[in-house]
Amino acid sequence: MTAPDATATPPEAPDAAPRASWREGIAVYLRPRVLIVMLLGFSSGLPLALSGSTLQIWMKESGIDLRAIGLFVLVGTPYTLKFLWAPLVDALPIPLLTRRFGRRRGWLVFSQLLLIAAILLLASTDPVKAPWFVALGAVLVAATSATQDIVVDAFRVESLPESEQAAGMAGYVAAYRIGMLVSTAGALFMVSAFEGTGLIRASAWTWGYVAMAALVLVGTVTALAATEPEQSVQAEASTAAQTALTRVMRAAIGAFSEFLGRKDAIAALAFIVLFKFTDAFSGSMTAPFVIDLGFTRNDYAAIVKGVGLAATLIGGFAGGFVARRYSLAVSLWIGGIVQAVANLSFSWLALVGVNQWALAVAITAENFTSAIGTVIFVAYLSALCRNPLHTATQYALLTALAAVGRTYLSASAGFVAEATGWPVFFGICVLVALPSLILLTWLQRRGHFASLQT
Repeated sequence: MTAPDATATPPEAPDAAPRASWREGIAVYLRPRVLIVMLLGFSSGLPLALSGSTLQIWMKESGIDLRAIGLFVLVGTPYTLKFLWAPLVDALPIPLLTRRFGRRRGWLVFSQLLLIAAILLLASTDPVKAPWFVALGAVLVAATSATQDIVVDAFRVESLPESEQAAGMAGYVAAYRIGMLVSTAGALFMVSAFEGTGLIRASAWTWGYVAMAALVLVGTVTALAATEPEQSVQAEASTAAQTALTRVMRAAIGAFSEFLGRKDAIAALAFIVLFKFTDAFSGSMTAPFVIDLGFTRNDYAAIVKGVGLAATLIGGFAGGFVARRYSLAVSLWIGGIVQAVANLSFSWLALVGVNQWALAVAITAENFTSAIGTVIFVAYLSALCRNPLHTATQYALLTALAAVGRTYLSASAGFVAEATGWPVFFGICVLVALPSLILLTWLQRRGHFASLQT
């Protein structure tokens, strides 16, 4: 349709607005608040693989049984229980740090220092001689990492205005995935480099984990350079006269009662548990699958570091575009379908065998679609959490539920893979997405997503 003043518009004007819009879309990622969130995303993504896929490869190379490796996903239990101590993060100050840096930043620094200590402890373990000590170290890494996630998620939701939320989520997820890639491919390259200097394999793994602990300082420096969110400052001031116990109880009770009081709350919680399950079920076995197929540690690392990194970045920003362009429900449909179908690329790889190009295609498909699904999922969770009095607690509850699929439901993946073989296993990974899509249909018809965007 022609605008009323079209005759006064120069011929080149129709293209000018899209160019300006495109420039603004790029510029939003360079805003200080978005950059801070991106760097914190890297810090959040870094430790996940250290108690997950990277640790699985360490155990596989140490001769640990495949079934035991599959059960080791249970060390991620703190990610599913973090809502239990999230009210403490919302309500309690950290001596010296909170007064100096503020409510959210004080907890950020504190959790990151604990995380560094936990990674160093895990670095000192031996999967063969003391598997239970390895499990303890991995649980501590997961617990301190989960605590950092609690604070980072609250900081992100509270610090970004509505106009920067989509860019912040896309940047956060892209940086989160980069952090995961650094602690998988990057860690594997470092282990190989240390072996190349003459270190025995056990010592090389130790120093690889020490290097990962040092990278946590990226998040610490970011926390020190950031500004405390205004919403957090106001929430802290409003509860300053209350006792510590009162603040903790109000954060806990408020977060749970507000969410459970919503229409279709139980169905929404089930959807949160299941949406990323297809990704988690396959992801829990991806590293052992690649090694079992016959690829070397460096083959896997090179593909993940190179092609996987590019696919993750593009997928993260593609997810941000989808989240801005379409409604929340439509975005979730897109994310849910593409991350499920991508598992078929690993079934194909299992049939092709040891082929570098096939591995590159499979890793690209997995990283690209997983990043899209994660950005959209984060957008959904963020839309559910808007009260600064208990942002950390409520978001921790929701992400803890999301981790149920990765931690508990995926614990059987090793048994399924051993019973069915790799091609069928990854076909099953596609099918496990169906329950979440059925719930998505039901919630959409009930107006659940529309109510979040009004």
